[in-house]
Amino acid sequence: MPNIAVKTDTSCLIALTKTDAIDLLRQLYDEVVVTEDILEEFGEPLPEWIKIKPVTNKNYQLLLEATLDRGESSAIALSIELGNVLLIIDDLKGRKEAKRLGLKITGTLGLLFNAKQKGLIPALKPYLDKLQSVDFRISSVIVNELLTMSGEMSSQS
Repeated sequence: MPNIAVKTDTSCLIALTKTDAIDLLRQLYDEVVVTEDILEEFGEPLPEWIKIKPVTNKNYQLLLEATLDRGESSAIALSIELGNVLLIIDDLKGRKEAKRLGLKITGTLGLLFNAKQKGLIPALKPYLDKLQSVDFRISSVIVNELLTMSGEMSSQS
């Protein structure tokens, strides 16, 4: 996916940082962009290759904040402003709103699956195990689906 900017919500940054997988963003996408609100929510320095862009239509962001948190609202608003981007978002309400608005979305798990498909990581299971160990909620059904789709055997029943 050349030249696709990725706006990610805070949960993805946290999950990828805690699992030492944040560099996968750079390997998968030509440009990675977050909003100032996401940077503030994240609260840690970001790698220099992640660009920070402000949302110009703050009114639209404020409308989204009626039902979503500030970081997700800013990511969705910026995605709409920039157009033709992939939004990485994990929050269910945020995903539903992004889909309703016609945005292309994926989540942290989709990003990891994509990395496995492209051969950037040898196996998905260690990353899923790490995510679960840092309290990233994933249903066992999703874990088994991902492991089956990626050709890995699951030890879960």
